[in-house]
Amino acid sequence: MRSSKIVHVISAHAEGEVGDVIVGGVTPPPGETLWEQRSFIAQDEVLRNFVLNEPRGGVFRHVNLLVPPKHPDADAAFIIMEPEDTPPMSGSNSICVSTVLLDGGLIEMQEPVTEMLLEAPGGLVKVRAECKNGKAERIYVQNLPSFADKIGVPLDVPGLGIINVDTAYGGDSFVVVDAAALGFEIVEAEAKEIARLGVIITNAANDQLGFTHPENPDWDHISFCAFCGPLSETETGLTGKSAVAIQPGKVDRSPTGTAVSARMALMAAKGQMQKGQTFEAVSIIGSRFTGRIVEEVQVGGRAAIVPEISGRGWVTGTHQHMLDPSDPWPGGYRLSDTWGA
Repeated sequence: MRSSKIVHVISAHAEGEVGDVIVGGVTPPPGETLWEQRSFIAQDEVLRNFVLNEPRGGVFRHVNLLVPPKHPDADAAFIIMEPEDTPPMSGSNSICVSTVLLDGGLIEMQEPVTEMLLEAPGGLVKVRAECKNGKAERIYVQNLPSFADKIGVPLDVPGLGIINVDTAYGGDSFVVVDAAALGFEIVEAEAKEIARLGVIITNAANDQLGFTHPENPDWDHISFCAFCGPLSETETGLTGKSAVAIQPGKVDRSPTGTAVSARMALMAAKGQMQKGQTFEAVSIIGSRFTGRIVEEVQVGGRAAIVPEISGRGWVTGTHQHMLDPSDPWPGGYRLSDTWGA
């Protein structure tokens, strides 16, 4: 089989959300920092298009590129490629990357617990993996500092009118809406409508509210819409369902680690959750992430939390993505039947 390139991938998912990991065939992008490398990938788009566009990818796929870390203390580094964004951090993708590193033998597994320090474009994240019989069974990720941005502000949404929303950062930026107030129970049959409406709400929030990270001015938009269900008390804290709409129009199958972090930051700001409690987030397919507040910090002069999220990841296969020199679509293609307008 002839090919002008071969990209080696270990595929994985975290609680249902796909997060493939490129382990070979791609040289590190230029840049003095991981953020500069991430920015090159976002602007260049060659690698993004090759692995995310059809026929190799699809709107359901995220792909992570392993690169040598820039920080001297980090064990590994990764750059996240989502359908529309190349974000600072991702909870489900960090769980997939950690699972691939350990289950794939790239980092030596220590049973019963392996600790790693990973470098994401947005900063360092501490990882603790519970390991047994050669399998990383549960991954704990200490996420980037997370904070509430706007609480209870009006948003004029086309087709809906004015609704009250929150905005927050949990390693990525969110507009957060009350799912029940919009008529959603967060069940599988609602996925298409949640995805459709979530894109409309996200676009409206970017137009009317905006977002800029106080310490990273390059991150100046809202990425996702989180539909959050009602909270219930548990023996150790709280639980609640949620569904995150991802551009250009899909629903995260996992509970979304950055959304769990953002929601905990909002709950802390509203006095609903304290350090020491847990928050169990349930996705649209019934999968679960557990979150807790590790400590309270400051980000750009505003109150923030350091969240920890945990979940499970599984390797689903290995792939060698190739490009035949005669292929008329070397960068792939996107159609509006799945990718939106």
